[in-house]
Amino acid sequence: MPSKKALIRRPGPRLAEGLVTHIEREKVDVDLALEQWEAYAEALRGHGWETIEVEAADGCPDSVFVEDTVVMYKNVALIARSGAESRRAETLGVEEAVARLGCSVNWIWDPGTLDGGDILKIGDTIYAGRGGRTNAAGVQQLRAAFEPLGARVVAVPVSRVLHLKSAVTALPDGTVIGHIPKVDRPSLFPRFLSVPEEAGAHVVLLGGSKLLMAASAPKTAELLADLGHDPVLVDIGEFEKLEGCVTCLSVRLRELYA
Repeated sequence: MPSKKALIRRPGPRLAEGLVTHIEREKVDVDLALEQWEAYAEALRGHGWETIEVEAADGCPDSVFVEDTVVMYKNVALIARSGAESRRAETLGVEEAVARLGCSVNWIWDPGTLDGGDILKIGDTIYAGRGGRTNAAGVQQLRAAFEPLGARVVAVPVSRVLHLKSAVTALPDGTVIGHIPKVDRPSLFPRFLSVPEEAGAHVVLLGGSKLLMAASAPKTAELLADLGHDPVLVDIGEFEKLEGCVTCLSVRLRELYA
């Protein structure tokens, strides 16, 4: 069976200062967030993933959302350049981590901006959310990096949520799931399934039929279980207060070993 590795990054002491753009700010319990993060990491390990902890970035409040710092395709790591300038320092430890894993490392350069949370990969199709954090130049550079390797990049609009993967993710068979009020153009996806909760739009594929999901989406978990999937629920409530979801908290590297 291929090895599965996941980059994770411990939440820092300034987590409560993290950015919010589409929701009202709520008080974040940093100690509880650390407990939730540890349970999230344990859920990955419990389903066959080796977790690799990226060096902490305590000066960056949003650094726990490590997915935003890099996009992986095959053995290439494309280091992101966030549309939120305050987040750009987060990439340093991630560059070191992916280089140690033997990845070829490329970068998004000015004037391009791109957050990893705006990228949804389904096979060799890469959907790139074009919205608040990712601009047209960033999408062009994404194409230049990955299309020569066999990828097809499809830009999709994002205006109702922070990132594309705040609105949609995909099931193991490639069906895209999303909560309709948060999805700009469901018709852009060949197969789309509407789910009843915003938090239900976010799944991490653990392997086989197992889906890592937020405990805040019980109706969606029931729906997906009825369809033959096996939801694994984790409480990430403190991160949801900062527009985080289950995908944001790790970078899955199965592509390197497939």
